[in-house]
Amino acid sequence: MKKITLNDVSRVAGVSRSTASLVLRGSSRIPEATSDRVRLAMAELGYVYNRHAANMRRSESMTLGLLVTDIRNPYFAGLTMAIEEAAHDAGYTLFVGYSRDDVERQSLHLETMVQQQVDGIFLLPATGSELNPICGIVDRSSVPVLQLARYFSEELDYVGPDNIAAGTQLAQHVASLGAASAVLIGGPDHSSARTERIKGLEAGFAGSGVTFDPLLSAATTNNAAGGAEGIARVLDQGVWPDAIIAYSDAVALGIYAELRRRNLEPGRDVSVASFDDIAMAELLLPPLTSVSTYPELIGRTAAELLLNRIRDPSLEPQRSLIDPALKVRASTAQWRPRT
Repeated sequence: MKKITLNDVSRVAGVSRSTASLVLRGSSRIPEATSDRVRLAMAELGYVYNRHAANMRRSESMTLGLLVTDIRNPYFAGLTMAIEEAAHDAGYTLFVGYSRDDVERQSLHLETMVQQQVDGIFLLPATGSELNPICGIVDRSSVPVLQLARYFSEELDYVGPDNIAAGTQLAQHVASLGAASAVLIGGPDHSSARTERIKGLEAGFAGSGVTFDPLLSAATTNNAAGGAEGIARVLDQGVWPDAIIAYSDAVALGIYAELRRRNLEPGRDVSVASFDDIAMAELLLPPLTSVSTYPELIGRTAAELLLNRIRDPSLEPQRSLIDPALKVRASTAQWRPRT
């Protein structure tokens, strides 16, 4: 009995072989009617797709790895969804792991992804990541690694927000309110994103008369619990700033809660601003002023860059920064300086 091939399927369906191949790989670029026609032809002819053999011919697994710190953070959830969608559109399956910001756990996930022969890895680095241990894992298979949102090396591709520009925009806005002092709350100490946001804040406050001392800023976990703990630490030292700047909107949630526990109202007794502009920022009471850093755009850009890297490993290391945009809301707009 003659073996049914993909050429037979494409001929019966009236499409090109490449179109039939994209349908088999689950690409969303193919119209639904065309996909239905190809699958009907497969059923009529009894065609069975041997994915393993196809991958062996291409020397590709058509899988990608994504390793982030914590999916409970809505920012990282949006980033993950955007990458998964882009991977799916390109015919790839995405394996997702969570390091919980722990370098040892991160190493175990990277080992597993390399063993599964993924074609490329998206990595949101855990705090304390170093180049040599990671390259020791991935170089054995020459799998490309792209850094997301944070970075630890100039030798690997990177896509993330322009954190310095974001910090500068936010500082200039806070200064325009007439604030005399500001503190930064939250974020993992020594991470590239926190370091750059501090640089941006310092640049934006320069010459404004606003007192901003990074040494008074409280580094914490990047979540609501960290925000509550961080602002409590500052207030318990007797510091009452005009402006509280949260490392992220997730941190700002905890800041709101701790301020209210102390009978202080965000936006009235103290202005509060933040980074990321996740969907819930404008739903808070008062709505939260935040700098949008566009996780979905970062995800799509990262997917495009990593797929290009897979196609051409000889490319020079790429660095793509996404421009931020300040979204002013009542948490700062309704605040007035104390008299």
